[in-house]
Amino acid sequence: MAEPARAKPKPTPETQHFWDGTQAGELRLQRCGACANVYFPPRPFCPSCASRKVSVFKASGKGKLYSYVINHRPAAPGFTPPYAIAVVELDEGPRMMSNIIDCPQTPEALELDMKLEVAFEKLDDKITLPMFRPAKA
Repeated sequence: MAEPARAKPKPTPETQHFWDGTQAGELRLQRCGACANVYFPPRPFCPSCASRKVSVFKASGKGKLYSYVINHRPAAPGFTPPYAIAVVELDEGPRMMSNIIDCPQTPEALELDMKLEVAFEKLDDKITLPMFRPAKA
């Protein structure tokens, strides 16, 4: 019997630019034209000032490990424990949840504030997920 597949996000009109970016190998964020706030997750208005004058831009894809938990239980389909569920603070300011790859999934290897860079995992022709790995020095 095949292993159950990982759950896939469902793009919406408000998030389509983000998913188009991940397919193109870009991490796209939004910036408010009124207050300059950079934010994630995508939405059609600024969460800081409620302005609808927002634009999309290509982010650097760099950040640092803000927080994480290592899951050891085989509860989620498509994941093989242990795996890190991480909060990454992007260099542009916003934080996003993701997974850490290309690194041992141990507290010794996953140091808070360690530098990370985005990597992309293609799930199918429509969905590519942003993951993070230790930055190359």
